[in-house]
Amino acid sequence: MKQTLARWIATVLGVGYLRPAPGTWGSLIALPWGWLLHVVGGFPLLLLGIAVAFAKGMWAIPIMTKGQTDHDPSEIVVDELIGQWIALLPLSYVAWSRGLDVLVLWPGWITAFVLFRLFDIWKPWLVGWADRRGDALGVILDDVIAGVFAAIGVMIAAALYHGL
Repeated sequence: MKQTLARWIATVLGVGYLRPAPGTWGSLIALPWGWLLHVVGGFPLLLLGIAVAFAKGMWAIPIMTKGQTDHDPSEIVVDELIGQWIALLPLSYVAWSRGLDVLVLWPGWITAFVLFRLFDIWKPWLVGWADRRGDALGVILDDVIAGVFAAIGVMIAAALYHGL
């Protein structure tokens, strides 16, 4: 039972088994779920969702990878969900604080997705450092950092677009 629950959490209800590019599928599923969290509870609920997914991922990943040599098998995508939601935080905050429909910021959603995937695949600087940790925290932390980098990129792109 514990192994099954850990598998469902780590693979985001089996999304991690989709091929090709399970990480991209994990990031894609994060978009409508992130939208739903925002619509239901705004920026605070998206933040809470990130914290809950992080805690559940930290529990599930060691259980799922116990006894394996690969500490980060491709079917684990809860980390992509977390990182993608972090990349969406600037959009959620702006929409929530200004009473906007978050989908009005659709160019930012595309930017957040593309930048997050870029940083997650490329693994520059701190993203690569976290990925090389070889433990459950590293599995999630590289995507957290990639999400932060993508969120910063979203803010820079918005500032450039809006002439700030």
